Amino acid sequence: MKKYTFGFIGFGLIGGSIAKALKNKLPDCTIYAYMRSHIKLEMAREEGIVDVILDDIDTSFSHCDLIFLCTPVEYNAQYLEKLKPIIHSKCIITDVGSTKSSIHESVKLLGLEKNFIGGHPMAGSEKTGYENSDELLLENAYYILTPTKKTSKKDLDTLTALTKLMGAIPFVMDCAEHDKTVATISHLPHLVAAALVNLVKETDNSNGVMKQLAAGGFKDITRIASSSPIMWEQICETNREAILKVLDIYLDSLKKIRDGIKNNIPSTVYQLFEESRSYRNSISDNVQGLISAQYSFSVQVADRPGSISIISAILAANSISIKNIGINHNRELGEGALRIAFYGVEDCHMAVKLLKSYHYNIIERG
Repeated sequence: MKKYTFGFIGFGLIGGSIAKALKNKLPDCTIYAYMRSHIKLEMAREEGIVDVILDDIDTSFSHCDLIFLCTPVEYNAQYLEKLKPIIHSKCIITDVGSTKSSIHESVKLLGLEKNFIGGHPMAGSEKTGYENSDELLLENAYYILTPTKKTSKKDLDTLTALTKLMGAIPFVMDCAEHDKTVATISHLPHLVAAALVNLVKETDNSNGVMKQLAAGGFKDITRIASSSPIMWEQICETNREAILKVLDIYLDSLKKIRDGIKNNIPSTVYQLFEESRSYRNSISDNVQGLISAQYSFSVQVADRPGSISIISAILAANSISIKNIGINHNRELGEGALRIAFYGVEDCHMAVKLLKSYHYNIIERG
């Protein structure tokens, strides 16, 4: 295989995990890295991940075959502008942001469409920084690629092959379709969950009865309301149009439900739940979505033969019933590679305690 030279601008959790995965599979590759603080880069160099630490966005990046932008989305445009006169004509630039249309607009304005392919590795963690990066973070996780109209088949094939090499599952789609999709299945649910929690807060009595009774089901379905306010502020800024469109559709559906209840039309509610139940039941349990199920946790394990069998045997030997176990393909919320679901909270808690005693890395969701 070709001896690659990779460049990284930003080297936190995602950037570090990508670099570790690439270095593991391509030990002869050369990795250049830049970030404002050198502390984490020095750590990465000591670990043999980074080969060259850069002090600025300079001509060193002209040696790179592929450059990963791993910085907060608001800085991407200025880094793209700095890279434009430096990179060689065949260099591929990609990013790791969770929204795509805004960076594609910047790429078009800068005339970098031939070089850019958007990227969204759907994996993450509650912990941040290079020190928490893991070469297994991307394993069996979806890695969305959003080519431009001028992306060559060769470049797309190259990046697709590299994402597979990292252990991820490449998924190619249009940038606008990507933003519409994540707005619907992730961004809107997070906003709704946060609004529901605040509704309880604002309408509860002085004794906090609602808060007391909300433990359990309500807390489960609104778990994602505990997400980072800063992160969601940035997401709503960069995916504003897609979120507004799907929010309008959702508000219209709520109005129809309200009108049906107000006018005492029983079929409104019946049809609502009948259709939603049917569609929800058609969603695969074998592919983890952006919002994890109740009574479940995930385990950070390597995708090796026997990994699932060993864990299943440990739990079965202790009479713990498993509802579902499988590879977690979408880990943007920080889940591990293997997701395990249970029928009840007691089994779930027992399984966590047991697997921790065997030194498994458990990621729980409160």
